Amino acid sequence: MANWTSRIMIYDFEEGRAFPVLETDMHIEAPNWTPDGSALIVNGDGRLFEVDLAEPELAEIDTGLLIKLNNDHGITPDGTKLILSDHTLGAGSLIWTLDLESDDDPVQITPKAPSWWHGVSPDGKTVAYTAVRDDTFGIWTCPIDGGTETCLIQSEYHYDGPDYTPDGAWVWFNSERSGNGSSDLWRVRVDGTGAEQMTDDERVNWFPHPSPDGSRIVYLAYPEGTKGHPADLDVELRTIDPNGGTPEVLLSLFGGQGTINVPSWSPDGVAFAYVEYARK
Repeated sequence: MANWTSRIMIYDFEEGRAFPVLETDMHIEAPNWTPDGSALIVNGDGRLFEVDLAEPELAEIDTGLLIKLNNDHGITPDGTKLILSDHTLGAGSLIWTLDLESDDDPVQITPKAPSWWHGVSPDGKTVAYTAVRDDTFGIWTCPIDGGTETCLIQSEYHYDGPDYTPDGAWVWFNSERSGNGSSDLWRVRVDGTGAEQMTDDERVNWFPHPSPDGSRIVYLAYPEGTKGHPADLDVELRTIDPNGGTPEVLLSLFGGQGTINVPSWSPDGVAFAYVEYARK
């Protein structure tokens, strides 16, 4: 990505437009909004950074022994813990928590790799993640303090991007389980029942994020025929009603991997953050 710049953006639904926060030559990905609404958290070069919205700049977050972080990170609803996916141990991605109110070392919470974090329940007690177990992709959950993990759904298809609805009743995700060779959006109840396909169109749909007020889902739509979730493509950010229906295109941009991998809504549900990329 040396020939590209990263531009952190915010789309505001009340104004119906997007505006820039920060542009940098570092390859930056996957913004999260802090629960107090004052800052964004992003990753780059295996590290995490906080971006104060009042005075935007990249301020590195000390993550202790974790130095190979990927773009699957977030923060608990009460703002006390960071949730991190990291490759430092060399076993593949594992999920950790970092207590922001102490100097304690990060705590590993998933027992096995690979595990990629994507969502935390509204009460902050459970994390949802993509995992491969016995060579099979699926959506899994476990207590945020660690413990027994539970499989919500899996099969021979790819699964990714699980995120909770604000009422805690559903987990949205993307999967190829429709069998048409493309990725669509799905939802499943938190007990693993009632899986429903929510999109069925020509786009390759990834990373659904329910808004905090429950009014809409924002997601990344790749061009038809895209395999996986690559970077460096002309993509769209779309929104869809939580009960399904016809999607609406919000933005067309150059991006993909790193644009909106993880939950990035403002606490009030008025705006969301994303990253777009441009040639220097």
